[in-house]
Amino acid sequence: MRIVTLWALVLFQLGVLFGQTSLEKINLNPGKYAIGFKHYTTVDSTRTYQIKNEFNNQFIYRPIPVSIWYPADLKKENIKPLTVLDYLEVLKEEEEWENLPNEFLLDWFPYLWNTPQNKAHLSENARAFPEVHFLDDTFPVVVYAPSYQASSIENFALFEYLVSNGFVVISSPSRGTDTRQLEGGTTKDMETQSRDVEFLLKEIHKYKSIDPDKIALMGFSFGGLSNAITVMKNRNIKALVSLDGTERYRYDVLEKSAYFNLNRLNIPYVHFAQKEIPEIVLKEDKIPEELNYKFQLYDSLQYSNAYSYKFHDLSHSYFSSYGVLFGNRDKRQDKSDDKIMASYNLLSMYTLQFLNATLKNEVSAKKFIENTPESNEISKKMKKSLTKEFNYKDFNDLALGQGYQDLIPLYQQTLTKHPNLELQEWMLNKLGLRLSFGQKRIEDGINVFLLALHIYPNSANLYDSLAEAYLIKKDAKNAIANFKKSLELNPENQNAIHRLQQLKN
Repeated sequence: MRIVTLWALVLFQLGVLFGQTSLEKINLNPGKYAIGFKHYTTVDSTRTYQIKNEFNNQFIYRPIPVSIWYPADLKKENIKPLTVLDYLEVLKEEEEWENLPNEFLLDWFPYLWNTPQNKAHLSENARAFPEVHFLDDTFPVVVYAPSYQASSIENFALFEYLVSNGFVVISSPSRGTDTRQLEGGTTKDMETQSRDVEFLLKEIHKYKSIDPDKIALMGFSFGGLSNAITVMKNRNIKALVSLDGTERYRYDVLEKSAYFNLNRLNIPYVHFAQKEIPEIVLKEDKIPEELNYKFQLYDSLQYSNAYSYKFHDLSHSYFSSYGVLFGNRDKRQDKSDDKIMASYNLLSMYTLQFLNATLKNEVSAKKFIENTPESNEISKKMKKSLTKEFNYKDFNDLALGQGYQDLIPLYQQTLTKHPNLELQEWMLNKLGLRLSFGQKRIEDGINVFLLALHIYPNSANLYDSLAEAYLIKKDAKNAIANFKKSLELNPENQNAIHRLQQLKN
């Protein structure tokens, strides 16, 4: 995770204590699936980009490095798992220093800190195996947005844990609009990262092992902010996970987006927050005190089942694998290594349960999310979504779901549950015509007109439209009958007069 000093991005400056952690001590017990990993770079040809440290005026198509973790079929023998150093090779590429000798690695990127403890991490084995086959099945997918200017693999331990339990995770780095660098956490930065997430939402359709109807977004820090605006733009997302996301701290950046619409954030949403920031840190780092208690987005949501958890042993940086492993400890506020690792383990477990509840509809996971009590390590609050008024779009979803058959009984049943439902004549007429003009959906259109006439039996226009549908179907008898009925209700209907004359000839 790249660490910056802007309080606005809530990546707080660390102290000088060196910690000793390890993947083994984090103790994320894997699920039943083996884990595969692939990394490659594709391009978004709709945008241009500049490699800043090449120091020229050349622009290229925007490169999109993609990291994907997936349930794997380990057919090959003697495959070695990735090491932490292998993951750092990805980081070097995404930082645009792919040819940097590894001996300079910990010195070159200051957020990795060159300490004996961190050198020891490089040889640790991860759980993923490179370039192995996908398991022949379909799985829900988690699209991940990293923190400010961070690598796609910043939370690799969490990703591996989720994949071992039956998810696919896909991620790309957090980059600026024109170069690697962001502007400082602006709305432009947020919308750039949101576009990269949308690129991944397209990329997942290349994989037959991904279920495109079961998508969650997950982000850490600035990635949480970017995901919030992506959900407001994309209606296919089923759940939103925020790892101490900046949408809690920089609501003003969210509001400035042209896509901002709170009513569109209407899916299950969980925000995992850092521990309370001590007074000494607030004062010395000039951080507004309100960051400890203000959460305008959560308070403003109306149509989302929303959950807010506070992890009392985690500072902001430790919501990522890299933060836990490589981050120096801030002696003013950080807990012990053991508590940090145990809390990261809890964070991973809660994330899994939330995803199991929302993407897999697991009853036990739902009970866990709803009923788990607070503890010394975690406090929580939750709010239920308000019920939206049932409208014509909701009814049309029901009609579509049953193939536009038996619409009159469906309408009568729905009206008993939602007595304020209003299906307007113009809407039914337009929908019926749209369906009727499609050769394979003429019957659907006719059924819509029959429902419309059940509601509006004296509409000359509806009878005229139904007659046109029968004409398309080449049912002259019913077409004539309905044109005549339209004329009875409106003798001035020139279309009916003209059509009847045509049919007579």
